[in-house]
Amino acid sequence: MPTNHRTIQLLTLGAIIGPALFLLAWLLLETIRAGYSPISQPISALAIGQNGVYMRIAFLLDGLFTTIGVITVFRGLKNKLSTATLWICALLMSLSPLGLLWAGIFTMNMLVLHTLGAVVACGIPIITFPIVGFKLRRVLGWRSFGTWMLIVGCLLTLILLVGFDTSVPVSEMATGGGAYGLWQRVLFIEVQAWYVALAWLGFRQSYLITQQ
Repeated sequence: MPTNHRTIQLLTLGAIIGPALFLLAWLLLETIRAGYSPISQPISALAIGQNGVYMRIAFLLDGLFTTIGVITVFRGLKNKLSTATLWICALLMSLSPLGLLWAGIFTMNMLVLHTLGAVVACGIPIITFPIVGFKLRRVLGWRSFGTWMLIVGCLLTLILLVGFDTSVPVSEMATGGGAYGLWQRVLFIEVQAWYVALAWLGFRQSYLITQQ
C-alpha cells in the first residue's frame, strides 16, 4: 500500500478516535467527580473545576480529530462527487465537531459563548444530516448510509434534541436537573455515532480500493 494512501486511511479514523476519546473522558471523569450526577448534570460541567482540564482537552481533541476525519473521508470521494458538492458536504459535516471544539475553548465560565458551540455541536445536525445524506445517496457504495442519515439521522437527532431542550427550564440548563444530563449524553452519543459510521465506511471503502 502506498504510504500516502495509508496516511489517508489513518486520518479517516480520526472521526472514530475523537468520539471514542470524548466518551471515555466523560465516563471516567464523572465517576471521580465528588457530588456529580451524570443523570442530571451536563457533560460541560466536567470541564470546569476539579480535573476540568482533562475534559477540556477531550472536547478539543474530539473536535479536531473528527474534523480531520470528515475532511479526509470526503477527500476520498473526489472522483464521485463534484468539487462543489464535496466541499459543501465536508463543510456541513465539520460544523458539529467544530462546535464541540469551540465549546472546549469557551467553557461554561463563558456561558454564552459555550452555549453557542453546544448548539452548533448538537443542533446543527438536524440540518446537515439530511443534506449530506441526500448527496451521499447518489454515490455508489454510500446509498444505504445516505438514506439512513437522511431519514433516521435527522428524525432521531430532532427527537433527542427536543427531549434534551425540554428536560429542564432554560434558566436551569447551566446547572441541570431531572434527566437533563442523561438526555444530553444520549444526544451526544447518537450524533457522534453518525461520524463514527461515516469514518468507518470511508475507511472500509479506501481499504477495498487498495485490495483491487
